[in-house]
Amino acid sequence: MFHDIETYARQSFGSSLAPQAPVGLLIVDFVNGFANPEVFGGGNIPQAIENTIPLLAHAREKRWPVAHSRIVFADDDTDHNIFTMKVPGLLALKEQSHNSAIVPQLTPRKGELVVRKTVPSAFFGTSLAAWLTQHGVRTLVIAGAVTSGCVRSSVVDAMQYGFRPFVLSDCVGDRALAPHEANLFDMAQKYAAVMKRDEALELLKDL
Repeated sequence: MFHDIETYARQSFGSSLAPQAPVGLLIVDFVNGFANPEVFGGGNIPQAIENTIPLLAHAREKRWPVAHSRIVFADDDTDHNIFTMKVPGLLALKEQSHNSAIVPQLTPRKGELVVRKTVPSAFFGTSLAAWLTQHGVRTLVIAGAVTSGCVRSSVVDAMQYGFRPFVLSDCVGDRALAPHEANLFDMAQKYAAVMKRDEALELLKDL
């Protein structure tokens, strides 16, 4: 691993990313189905949800724009896609299904955007980028599930839209820890700042 890190550093990967105000928060797919290890959950997702509760409270206190995402397919499955060919169980996530609902601990409030999507990224085919831009967001703090899938794809798109992604490593979770750790490493090298929640909040407190 040390040799790998040395190679990345020699090739100028992993440079620091400074935050800029205003700050926004995106919570990706913290829904009941991903909180349940018998459905789509497992690994460290429950801990990530618990760690996100005080993060969301902080964002609300600071009046950050807050956005949530959830996977929602049409009741008649007309919007099935390649994603559901790979993971057929996702088609069970409908507008009214329990497993598609955001976990009660993180229930959105009035004024917070809820993005419905049928692909991993919270940005692809949604109004999220325009909404964040309308609210002036420059730095986007990101929590959610899963690290190797919907979180990662949302982070890459956030970067491509010109937002500065700050991934909170203890507020994102995956059903398996190996892809969680690997993707945190990769995002830190190429796309985002990656740090624990309390470190990030300390860094952002004066913005």
